Amino acid sequence: MLQPIGPVSPTSSFRNAMSRVGASVHIITSAGPAGRVGFTASAVSSVTDSPPMLLVCVNRSASSHGPIIANGVLCVNTLSDEQEALSRRFSEKISFDKRFDCAQWGTLITGSPVLDHALASMDCKIVNAIAYGTHSVILAEVLEMRYREDQSRGLIYFDRCYHAVGKA
Repeated sequence: MLQPIGPVSPTSSFRNAMSRVGASVHIITSAGPAGRVGFTASAVSSVTDSPPMLLVCVNRSASSHGPIIANGVLCVNTLSDEQEALSRRFSEKISFDKRFDCAQWGTLITGSPVLDHALASMDCKIVNAIAYGTHSVILAEVLEMRYREDQSRGLIYFDRCYHAVGKA
């Protein structure tokens, strides 16, 4: 049963409520004139399938934010349950080179890093970015994609913990 908690605060109450919303885990990457960057994200959603478009939210204070916007491209790499350690690595405050050195990467049409063995990788060009609050809301058109067709399990983040989902 839901318990009322009163008016929404912009911080802890909202964050606690959102921790109850499970979300797929992704590594967002970008490469171009502003450099090669990447970070772990769960704020990703499909917008439309014609044309294929994603919504990606990026904290404007994140070290990846400026380069992603400047590069104008990104790749959404959706992780399997076997890639939890990689998700944690891309959330650490370490250099981008150290983040990338623990996995195999390729590229598709935009040149952004594409994770080998990701459940899905969607290579995109940024068509719009809107600053709202602490984040930029990015609309990204999918130009090329690939995905695994095996029985790999997905990785979600729920209640501040990682969980595997899907067939074993």
